[in-house]
Amino acid sequence: MTHSTPPDAEARQALRRAMLARRAALPQGEAARLGHAAQNALLASPAWQAARQVLLYVAVRNETATARLLDAAWADGKQVLLPRCVTSASTSAVNAGASSATAPASSENAAAFGPASGPASGSAVPAQGASPAANCDNEMCLAPCACAADLKPGRYGIAEPDPIRCPAIDMDAAPGSASSFAPDIAVIPGVAFDRQGNRLGHGAGYYDRFLAHPAMARTALVGLAYAFQIVPALPVAPWDRPVHALCTEEGLTWL
Repeated sequence: MTHSTPPDAEARQALRRAMLARRAALPQGEAARLGHAAQNALLASPAWQAARQVLLYVAVRNETATARLLDAAWADGKQVLLPRCVTSASTSAVNAGASSATAPASSENAAAFGPASGPASGSAVPAQGASPAANCDNEMCLAPCACAADLKPGRYGIAEPDPIRCPAIDMDAAPGSASSFAPDIAVIPGVAFDRQGNRLGHGAGYYDRFLAHPAMARTALVGLAYAFQIVPALPVAPWDRPVHALCTEEGLTWL
């Protein structure tokens, strides 16, 4: 998907700066309390409880936390999909490692943002000889992640699915196949949301590309945020796809 300059670009950027500053200033204890309440609201919903494949994210930079959602999904046997940034260089490195290694490589450096907490057992078996990034080069792909031990620092120091242990899912696999991409629920981060479900992200367009995929046409999209990130209205770009629900410390609201 190729994006031109969005409408009201200056207004979007000004709001983005203001919201990121406010989120960064949120005290750690308050962020933890609000994130705990927001996650509990989603965990209690029938949509979450019925879901078998879920798309989540690992929270960084004071984003609304997802550690409880990850733990609950793994404990309940849901398939968890997490984003991973991919480049041509990392694809080559993964291919080389997969052909010679019998176990996942260790993380080279501690990340500035550590992985979410979760059970240490039940790690996925490394895929040998595969090219996990073949279908998502130079952007962001999704990979099934079986437990916290499958996470390692990625391109930006953010915990991501290890590319050797967790090959990227084929988003174009035949529906109903063992590797099919059909999330029942997708928990989407954002810098801001409005009351119609429109989302303001960081501007890279990664989630816009995912949300436009035909396999996500029936996915329940949930924007996870703090209540102060919900605004009356956002400038909307033609490619924006609104979420179906907003989940904050104040509760889960279907739109």
